[in-house]
Amino acid sequence: MSAPAVAVPAGTPVDEVARRMDVDGVGCVVVTEGGEVCGIVTDRDLAVRVVAAGADPAAAVRTVMSSPVVTVEAVDDVHTAYRVFRNTGVRRLPVLDGRRLVGVLTVDDLLMDVFQRVADLLGPVAWSVLADPPAPPHPADARTPPESA
Repeated sequence: MSAPAVAVPAGTPVDEVARRMDVDGVGCVVVTEGGEVCGIVTDRDLAVRVVAAGADPAAAVRTVMSSPVVTVEAVDDVHTAYRVFRNTGVRRLPVLDGRRLVGVLTVDDLLMDVFQRVADLLGPVAWSVLADPPAPPHPADARTPPESA
């Protein structure tokens, strides 16, 4: 999870949100109202709902955000996050501790988790192969290629 999450008030102009994404190097910004999560806007939302639609870049982000927001709780385990991603089709999940935003979990975060688990599993196997490589094939096991006609 990326923490802290980048969040802006719902009245923030869209062009300012785009600048925040650039400065903070993120692909989404969580939108809040009254201190609570009310929406999310992604780089794709900006491209499709603002640029392609010819919308006013000075418009409030609430006009282009996605809402309601699919979230997970900070106490949820990784399997819950996998299920939420799979069942909803979203690629970013704000992580809440009660009603407080504490971070954002992305599909990429879970892919890195999978890669780490595979590396943890295969690492010892790879090192054992390097330490004790398999014997070369026995000559009797070698096949002679068939003669061409």
